[in-house]
Amino acid sequence: MADNLHLGILKTGQRAWNRWREANPGAIDFRRSTLDYRNLSGLDLSLCDFSDSRIRWANLGNTVLDDADFSRCNLSKSSFRGAECSGAIFRSANLEYCSLVDTNIEGADFSDARIFGASVWSVTGRPANQRNLVITPSGEPQITVDEIAVAQFMYLLLGNKSIRTVIDTITSKVVLILGRFTPERKAVLEAIRDELRKRDFTPVLFDFEKPSNRDITETVSTLAHMSRFVIADITDAKSIPQELMAIVPALPSVPVQPLLLDSQQEYGMFEHFKRFPWVLEPYLYEDQDRLLAAITDKVIGPAEKRAKEQTGR
Repeated sequence: MADNLHLGILKTGQRAWNRWREANPGAIDFRRSTLDYRNLSGLDLSLCDFSDSRIRWANLGNTVLDDADFSRCNLSKSSFRGAECSGAIFRSANLEYCSLVDTNIEGADFSDARIFGASVWSVTGRPANQRNLVITPSGEPQITVDEIAVAQFMYLLLGNKSIRTVIDTITSKVVLILGRFTPERKAVLEAIRDELRKRDFTPVLFDFEKPSNRDITETVSTLAHMSRFVIADITDAKSIPQELMAIVPALPSVPVQPLLLDSQQEYGMFEHFKRFPWVLEPYLYEDQDRLLAAITDKVIGPAEKRAKEQTGR
């Protein structure tokens, strides 16, 4: 828990805090603090531990936050404009509607952070970890991407048809992964995502299990338009038939590689898709380990080969 003495000094203002900080360098514990609406601008808060705190609508502009820990913090609508965040940890933090304009994020960790609505113009430095960034708001199916520089652009594409039209002509390394998000099935999808990363693809994982106020069919169609190919685990199919119906007939340039646990049978409607040449034969796998061992030859390889045949590139 946060030390009340430290909190008290923090509230005395910039000059008093920074003077005290010069005499007391090192890590400081502010865990589980509530600092909503605070003006923390210009403070030296390097090495401070704010994990599990609530710091909404706060002003952290021009603040020194090097190596500070904001893990699991609710930082929604706070401003980091011009802050020094080198090595800072934002793992699993809520950064919705935050301003990171002109912020130094060299070596920072943003893994699993929610960044819907965040402004990241003119950031400097490259984060050490930016995987699984959630670009959709709370209450919508989670769409994750792996690079903060393209996160807001990716979300913009979902709602702007004119921009999507331009993207349709560009061959990318995006691979859309579809499937069930029950605990057992999610583990398989995440393992596929990790293997794609190793091969320099950009995996996009869309969780259909959560409620949504967005038209899911439109969203998945947009993501498919931007994809090199689609990997669809049709094991224990639920939403997949509807999503494939939106993708397959309309996108002959986007191959679909189905996967199926060999202890199960294809769902009845899947037979309909076999007449489309860009839907590959389902790869039957015994378990996750065997799937990953064969993923290059049996999943990625055939899909990439068909993509080149379909597009000529």
